[in-house]
Amino acid sequence: MKTYRVENPTTGEVAETFDYITDEEIKSTVENADKAFTTWRDTPIEDRAKIVTRVAELFEERKDKLAEIISLEMGKPLAEGVEEAEFCAAIFNYYADHGPKFAADEEIPVEMDGKAYIQRRPVGVLLGIMPWNFPYYQVARFAAPNLMLGNTILLKHAEICPRSALAIQDIMKEAGVPEGVYKNIFATHDQIADLIAHPAVRGVSLTGSERAGSAIAAIAGENLKKVVLELGGSDPYIILDTADVKQAAKDAWATRMYNTGQACNSNKRIIVMEDIYDEFVDELVKLAEAMKPGKPAEASETIFTPLSSRSAAENLKAQMDKAVEAGANLRTGGTLLDDSSSYFAPAVITDIPVGSEIYYEEFFGPVATVFKVSSDEEAVELANNSQYGLGGCVFSEDVARAGKVGQQLEVGMANVNTYAAEGAEVPFGGVKNSGYGRELGPYGMDEFVNKRMYFVAD
Repeated sequence: MKTYRVENPTTGEVAETFDYITDEEIKSTVENADKAFTTWRDTPIEDRAKIVTRVAELFEERKDKLAEIISLEMGKPLAEGVEEAEFCAAIFNYYADHGPKFAADEEIPVEMDGKAYIQRRPVGVLLGIMPWNFPYYQVARFAAPNLMLGNTILLKHAEICPRSALAIQDIMKEAGVPEGVYKNIFATHDQIADLIAHPAVRGVSLTGSERAGSAIAAIAGENLKKVVLELGGSDPYIILDTADVKQAAKDAWATRMYNTGQACNSNKRIIVMEDIYDEFVDELVKLAEAMKPGKPAEASETIFTPLSSRSAAENLKAQMDKAVEAGANLRTGGTLLDDSSSYFAPAVITDIPVGSEIYYEEFFGPVATVFKVSSDEEAVELANNSQYGLGGCVFSEDVARAGKVGQQLEVGMANVNTYAAEGAEVPFGGVKNSGYGRELGPYGMDEFVNKRMYFVAD
């Protein structure tokens, strides 16, 4: 169905549809954003910070309602939806608090008579293309730093997230974001291509698939526009040793099941030392088999929610079949409910042949893929045998040992004895086919910016 829609993944029923924006509306929207930029960039950053702070307050105030919206749109457990809205509030607050410092002029030493500065100036209208798996968080990490910088934003959300997209637009309006500074657009793919080519649009940020990133980057490159891409991953989760195998399995399983497995930096390849491998896998199987389908409000350690859409569930099922055909061992799960819903039984799969075509694919759903290794060197080799390089983590009772392995991971975010260091202040992004550029932290405010040299002679 090629339209913006609210499609309940627990039933497959379409609750509401939304029309695409017209070409004439696109034209006026870009013109309004460009016009608004000339005023917004000249607004004192302290005044922009007050508005951004109010955005944060509204995310906090409306977190329960925001969670209800995305539980219907893409099946997110209600508790996780609340957490997501709270994280958005933290992100907007972070940039409101620290943005003036990040954007301040930086004096640099020169040998000439005079003073030289690097000034961080906004560049203009930006286009954000956002996915459905974290409908609020993905927007926040793009919008917050750029609103503080003085850029203006056009936001194209995923086709299955129209209500959450409109909820964000409402927050921006009530917070006092001026007309044209932030605008949601229900655009087609062809319209997006035209937008990127528009002279007023100076940059594009996309979070999505590797295929989408390649297509957007190509269009942007043809038009000399900067791009920030976050394109998913196949993150390694290495367990070198543990004092409690069952607890290690529970932790790994809980991590993999977060957002029903639909997270870019989820632990998609669990790499375990051979001496604990069998006990670890057995525990994962028990945990998987204890889970039953339920509604987003019922989600718990033993109740799983649907994937975002029936097509997503069917695609994941096809991947499981492909893995088994290649020689993998599907220990449990991997089945679809025989209806129009998007429920996919959480799966544990082992023995995927390394180097096979399916080995290199990303499983975006509740699938724990486990590999057995016999040495730290083998763990590193396997971890880096991927076209992706988003994140990765290493666990060991010996911190130095884990650190040695962690230092060798070819990723944008390496973690030792934790799944992920996450926070508004921590940069997020990858290398290789996981994309380029960084969001969050100080570097999240250093992407769509003119680092202008400013020199004053004595």
